[in-house]
Amino acid sequence: MTTALSERPANPVVGRAVPHESADLHVTGTALYTDDLLPRMPGALHAWPLQAPHAHARVRALRTDGALAVPGVVRVLTGADVPGLNDAGVRRDEPLFPDEVMYFGHAVCWVLGETLEAARLGADAVEVSYEPLPSLLTLTEAIEAQSFQGAQPIVARGDAAAGLARASHRFSGAIEFGGQEHFYLETHAAIAHLDEAGQVFVHSSTQHPSETQEIVAQVLGLRSHDVTVQCLRMGGGFGGKEWQPHGLAAVAALGAVLTGRPVRMRLNRTQDMTMTGKRHPFHATWEVGFDDEGRLEALRATLTSDGGWCLDLSEPVLQRALCHVDNAYFVPDVELAGRVALTNKTSQTAFRGFGGPQGMLVLEDILGRCAPLLGIDATELRRRNLYAPGQHTPYGQEVRHAERLRLVVDEVSERAGIDARRASVADFNAAHPHRKRGLALTPVKFGISFNHTAYNQAGALVHVYKDGSVLINHGGTEMGQGLHTKMRQVAATALGVPLGLVRLAPTRTDKVPNTSATAASTGADLNGGAVKDACEQIRARLLPVAADSLGADASDVRFSDGSVTAVGTAASVPWPVLVQEAYLRRTQLSAAGYYRTAGLHWDPIRMQGEPFKYFAYGAAVSELEVDGFTGMYRFLRTDIVHDAGDSLSPLVDLGQIEGGFVQGTGWLTLEELRWNTSDGEERGRLITQSASTYKLPSFSEMPLELHVHMLERATEDGVVYGSKAVGEPPLMLAFSIREALRHAVAAFGPAGHAVELACPSTPEAVFWAIETARQAGGA
Repeated sequence: MTTALSERPANPVVGRAVPHESADLHVTGTALYTDDLLPRMPGALHAWPLQAPHAHARVRALRTDGALAVPGVVRVLTGADVPGLNDAGVRRDEPLFPDEVMYFGHAVCWVLGETLEAARLGADAVEVSYEPLPSLLTLTEAIEAQSFQGAQPIVARGDAAAGLARASHRFSGAIEFGGQEHFYLETHAAIAHLDEAGQVFVHSSTQHPSETQEIVAQVLGLRSHDVTVQCLRMGGGFGGKEWQPHGLAAVAALGAVLTGRPVRMRLNRTQDMTMTGKRHPFHATWEVGFDDEGRLEALRATLTSDGGWCLDLSEPVLQRALCHVDNAYFVPDVELAGRVALTNKTSQTAFRGFGGPQGMLVLEDILGRCAPLLGIDATELRRRNLYAPGQHTPYGQEVRHAERLRLVVDEVSERAGIDARRASVADFNAAHPHRKRGLALTPVKFGISFNHTAYNQAGALVHVYKDGSVLINHGGTEMGQGLHTKMRQVAATALGVPLGLVRLAPTRTDKVPNTSATAASTGADLNGGAVKDACEQIRARLLPVAADSLGADASDVRFSDGSVTAVGTAASVPWPVLVQEAYLRRTQLSAAGYYRTAGLHWDPIRMQGEPFKYFAYGAAVSELEVDGFTGMYRFLRTDIVHDAGDSLSPLVDLGQIEGGFVQGTGWLTLEELRWNTSDGEERGRLITQSASTYKLPSFSEMPLELHVHMLERATEDGVVYGSKAVGEPPLMLAFSIREALRHAVAAFGPAGHAVELACPSTPEAVFWAIETARQAGGA
């Protein structure tokens, strides 16, 4: 007995505001993470990397005798020890033990010691001869050198040249903006050991256990069935653990195979920041045209991402960036070209939004810069260009429920009282020559699904035990985002049992195989569909048993809140009693569920198709105050209206909306990655490699008032219980903060002054923008 994917039964457990399933464990410090398993591994060795002190160099010689003489050092792992393929990726461009150093901090070998200190001292004793080579560090250097990697896709519709030619107003410009460090609380970690049969078991802090399994097997020269990967939970991921855990897990597994002992690998904070990838920095050049009413006519842009030393996930990140340049706005004629720069830095990787925020920032920056030149209020300019029902994206997909864009914009405007506050801000600015306030509204349209269609599938394994308790396995991983909480609610709803009867087991590749990464905001959509499918198989098998027990027709049987009833009768059977009876009748009480997202197709060569199941919408209004002497600012208030469909778990989704907004604010205003770009010995060294030099948002940087409202009556057909993804889309709500900064800076200059604001828009960047505005006004 199956139901429509979005249909909710009476009295569902989904939609209830329940705490995170591990909340008590988190706050009491008893939640186990990968490295917490070390005490259970007696005799475990510790791995420590030897990081190269060059941005680019050839390894001429590697002498390990000194390390092996250090007390407690057991082995030094090098490329010569790899029995399989010496590569941590799938494109053969990511050697695990490199002969050519590609960035400052690149690990050339790993030392295994009885203690972490022994391994560290052993790494210090390894002698390496390097031949330094020329390096490229900045996007400007890479573009000048034409240093690119991977495909160079183009998204196009209509004739951009003709559109620009007919436009009444044409502008051009460029923008370059930085990356972002994931700074998850738990750094990368893995523990590998062998069982009595030689099977490799890896505990890994990974968002993609199946791919970690594949890479470990690839390095060891094994088949996937010889390797099991488990992820208990992660202390944050944000995309940084989608691709980059694989090689690190392979190091631990290689050490375990060669020594026969468990091997623990955990990067400290400095190692994690200097060895692993970040959000991609981007550079964009653009030319845009508007008609006399301020409506977009055409856009031509070239986006160049900094991919770092190897491709990693840079190609799909670039694809999603190109597919999100339009954000919430219709552009009739458009041509968007993309390319990935090869630089001598860490290999930049997935980060919440996966290129979408970078693409959207380009057009949001254009609108913010061009509004005063057009003589149109920036919020009004955005309103005039919002998608309307029936319109399509530049890559050919209809914008489904486009009316919700205007709905969220109107609702957040009303809730924020934007008209009255706009007047209040103008009065404040007129009365304060050295302090100015800014107010801005920005919308969000974000596509949900993997661009690569094959990844949009998931599996689940559900067991019902004789006492009525339920155990779920699914392919998604928990990194604090509440996925496991939602899956328990989905299972409880589908089976009609109380939430307390449902337990969730850790994610393991020998329970649910061939899983996709928990990424692209698809975790609940994909795994929820699979869990629901498995539960409905079990419920269908229980129906005839229930019908017999109740003396009713199977079509009249209802499962709800732990009781089984029938329409038209007062009789009921408790869930545990029904399950026991089903067991006695030899009914299968276990099921493997499967889900694949319907209706998707995508041509990555033509960059056309329908890659997304649906779009998530949102809008935010932010107000802030800027000090004209220092560029320092205070965030006064933010109002958010976000479309989460019919939320599976409102408390979890509220946390995701707030957290995404905060993380986006950090990227756009505070978090600045800096490398040594001098020609000295430390060229290529990451300067901001700790919390003391890398600025993270804290309570003091948050709005004094933060109001979040989820759009009501927003059921999404064709998605599990009518919900929508809420992991990534809220991050882009932070554009309202940056545009409010632009508004405040403009108030220091003359009317019609276009503010060019560096990104991240740190107080220093804001100060120089204020100086430019003042100079434009003759001050």
